[in-house]
Amino acid sequence: MFTGIIKGVGRVVELAAVGGDRRLSIDTAGVELGAIALGDSIAVNGVCLTVVEQRDTTFCADVSLETLTRTTLARLNAGDAVNLEPALRVGDPLGGHFISGHVDGIGRVRRIEPDGRSQRIAFELDATLLRYVATKGSIAVDGVSLTVNGVDGTGFDVNIVPHTREMTGISGYRVGTAVNIEVDVIARYLERLGAPGGVDLEFLQAHGYTVEER
Repeated sequence: MFTGIIKGVGRVVELAAVGGDRRLSIDTAGVELGAIALGDSIAVNGVCLTVVEQRDTTFCADVSLETLTRTTLARLNAGDAVNLEPALRVGDPLGGHFISGHVDGIGRVRRIEPDGRSQRIAFELDATLLRYVATKGSIAVDGVSLTVNGVDGTGFDVNIVPHTREMTGISGYRVGTAVNIEVDVIARYLERLGAPGGVDLEFLQAHGYTVEER
């Protein structure tokens, strides 16, 4: 489990073929990840990976064919910047929102424009995922916890403050950049509940929620 508060930007050292999968090596120099041990989970551009080797400031993780198919990790090259976040530990502050590191799909940068000292970035997203995106809801873009400003028929837009640009790989985004998208886990579970008429007060009460009268 992660929060979407990126600790810093690492650099891809190598992508090596291992069987039908790939082994990703990442240099974490200058990124405060704490002590890294074998078996630890680290989110790389929002994808939860397991540390299988660690030496000095570099760690290695295996990326399965399934993950390569569903995320942007297959597009990485040596020298590319990646957002890094260690797994949430008990007692850590929850500054963003709960993120599983299980990417739902790929979006693309549609538009970047200035908005005061910030930037407003619009993303294209397939309709199968866009249905889970709500105005003022949470979304993870390359592992960064962001608030949705607005949603239209083809995508959504967010506001990026200067600190977020400086601390993440978002500063390198251009129109057409592919990004990993993880929708809010609450939206996925609400659909899984399968309320035929949608989620209303009656539905919530039927599934164990109580309402306090005031």
